[in-house]
Amino acid sequence: MDQTLTYESAYRELALIAKEIENESVSVDVLAQKVKRASELITFCQMRLKSTETEVNKIIAQMEGTGNK
Repeated sequence: MDQTLTYESAYRELALIAKEIENESVSVDVLAQKVKRASELITFCQMRLKSTETEVNKIIAQMEGTGNK
């Protein structure tokens, strides 16, 4: 997966793929490639969301720990 990929660019690409498939503008020859790429993008987005959730939870825990002192 592209190391410079951001959540926003992955989401935009995923939305474009979904639109192409919905509009049936994807040929049968490239459909499998589009579905595979969509799967990769979904996995990337899920990982980014999980990573961000973990970071936010750590920050909140640190803030709560500081406030209790």
